[in-house]
Amino acid sequence: MKKISIFFLFCVFFISFGQTYKPLDTADYPQRKEFLKTFSLNNENLIKKAKTDFSGKQGNELAKIYKEFEKDFAEKVRDKDFVFHSVFNEKINSLIAGLRKNNSQIPQDLKILVAKDNTPNAYCFADGTFVINMGLFYWLNNDEQLTAVIAHELGHRIENHTLKTFVRLIDQNKMDRLVVQNIKQNKENRNKRAFDVLKNRIYKKGIENRKQEMQADSLGYVLFKKSSFKPAEFVNTLKRLENFDTISPRTLQTETYKKYFNLPNQAFREEWMKKEDFSLYNYNHFKEKLDKDSIRSHPEITLRINQLKKLFPELQTEIKDEKPSGSYTVLEKIARMETLPNLFHSENYGLGIYASLQFLQDDEEERYYKGWLGKCFSKIYEARKNYNLNRYLDRVDPKNQSESYQQFLNFMWNLSLDEIKNIADYYRKES
Repeated sequence: MKKISIFFLFCVFFISFGQTYKPLDTADYPQRKEFLKTFSLNNENLIKKAKTDFSGKQGNELAKIYKEFEKDFAEKVRDKDFVFHSVFNEKINSLIAGLRKNNSQIPQDLKILVAKDNTPNAYCFADGTFVINMGLFYWLNNDEQLTAVIAHELGHRIENHTLKTFVRLIDQNKMDRLVVQNIKQNKENRNKRAFDVLKNRIYKKGIENRKQEMQADSLGYVLFKKSSFKPAEFVNTLKRLENFDTISPRTLQTETYKKYFNLPNQAFREEWMKKEDFSLYNYNHFKEKLDKDSIRSHPEITLRINQLKKLFPELQTEIKDEKPSGSYTVLEKIARMETLPNLFHSENYGLGIYASLQFLQDDEEERYYKGWLGKCFSKIYEARKNYNLNRYLDRVDPKNQSESYQQFLNFMWNLSLDEIKNIADYYRKES
């Protein structure tokens, strides 16, 4: 049966990509409705348990957190931030089944959601809901690396890190309120003492998060290894994630701008490429007073790798990534093609144009990405016309952006309203 399923997936893959790719269908109202019903019931049980296990104010505060979380998360589900029963779910379920073979402690009540998010990330909630971002399929190299991420998240779930984080937050809030009252009563060095409260909270949060990440690494690796997956791929996964950048570092060539914006009814203009001079600007903002390394939610991946190698000597030997299975290659391609639908769904229209141009520069699916150029430029036109372009297009930030992305943002901000409309109309007709 499994061979037939994979064969069918290959057939669908080659037939669909022989034509213009069609984004995944999100017309899944019945599945979303059923999920939200189950999620709400599970959340009610969590609230009851919290009030039983934690007396007094702690229990009440936990109940408030769970209720607020349910409200926010349900809104994301209704907004179609997730795809249900997609081609990705079968793969994820099969990998979890592989992890369960020799690990009886893995919960049976896991619920899997695939998020329309291009970042290679995953997370789990207290009720056993697992969210796997679509970007993991695109960024990671094979089944085993995806399994390593799932195993890491299972480590968080087994250690109950979500609940522990909430309890710690409640206790910290109580302590901070007492400190703030003291600051109000004593005016001496009030600003410095207030900043110290913020700094200490961030430092403490960073330290606790580091501990949790390393605990999840260790437990996740044990689950991974006991299920006969190749140990080295756990470390290879971390190395792969270390290289991720939210905005692709690939450089957009000047010729790419000229090729796609020299239109029949609007010739390319060199002044569109003019860059603003930021050399005299001062970027020493107040937030720079905090040590950036101390406030990262995840410890440096290099530290995590070194910790794993220290605990598990067999990881000292480095091995190249395994080749992906045929079924994984299919899902990787689909995740790549979903990059633009995901950016559009999250209203990242500026970044959508940048990504479309990169794909076009690489000669990929020209008709498909020209279509997304038209859609994203149409949204940028509406935003510019309604004076809310800042919501969808970044401002130039030389300190935190690549040269290529800065050039792109300068180009976009240099375009007039009519020029944006002409580009949008042209590519909407082209598609």
